[in-house]
Amino acid sequence: MTDVRPPVVEAPVGGRQDGRGSHAPDQPRIDRVTVIRPAPRWPHLDVRELWHFRELLFTLAWRDVAVRYKQTAIGIAWAILVPFVTMVVFTLVFGKFANFPSKGVPYPIFAYSALLPWTYFASAVGLSSGCLVNNKPLVTKVYFPRVLLPLSAVSVPIFDFVFASIVLFGMMAWFHIWPSIALLLAPAFLLMALTTALGTGLFLSAVNVRYRDVPYAIPFVIQIWMYVSGVIYAISALPERWQWVLALNPMTAVINGFQWGVLDTAAPPLDKTLVSVASMLVMTVVGLWYFRRSEPKFADTI
Repeated sequence: MTDVRPPVVEAPVGGRQDGRGSHAPDQPRIDRVTVIRPAPRWPHLDVRELWHFRELLFTLAWRDVAVRYKQTAIGIAWAILVPFVTMVVFTLVFGKFANFPSKGVPYPIFAYSALLPWTYFASAVGLSSGCLVNNKPLVTKVYFPRVLLPLSAVSVPIFDFVFASIVLFGMMAWFHIWPSIALLLAPAFLLMALTTALGTGLFLSAVNVRYRDVPYAIPFVIQIWMYVSGVIYAISALPERWQWVLALNPMTAVINGFQWGVLDTAAPPLDKTLVSVASMLVMTVVGLWYFRRSEPKFADTI
């Protein structure tokens, strides 16, 4: 079984004929002819096709949102509880005992503002990496752009991020910290987190179709990734050479930029931010390329 892209071409192929063999002009008959071509494997996004299936994207995302906390005792409160309890633990261990640098702001709000985009990213990668295997009936029986599955998966944790942001606003009022004008750029850094999660999810979801080791490796990779993203310490406190090394991680720019906007901390260096943006683009292109390359075999392998 091979995934295909079915562009539709309409052509008149018949109709009621009169006695001379010509088509009668009053009731022409038009049949729909479907031309089937293999899906291209080069890394691209067919925006027009994605727009055509936009209702399916919304349906997939809303389905995952609806079942995310179904039959749970506290429901959506998990979106607030997880980063808040993690912040408390980090504050005790890394803020009070280890005395890690926190960009001149109280460590609790430093840690929570970093955990917000990081928790979104970790959830998005976890959901998107298993989206193809978890939707096996759709992948094997129905045609649709397969990229919609990881795209909808990285959209679901946005709801958790919005609810968890309520606590951040309360902490900002408690510590008398107000955002800067750079808050207008915060959505751009969150979009960077979404794009990084999408590129990572595209790659891991395609790998997961063939190798089922991915669900076991994801928690380990996410844990290591967090420690090199500036969640528990300020990247700016590290030696210059290590700042350049960590700039290859797009999430360092996301966290620094988000904190710059909401906490009015020092602006992230432009040169290192550009390195993170370039790294994000490379990760996205590689993930999309591998996804497209593996896409024709999804239905046979899954």
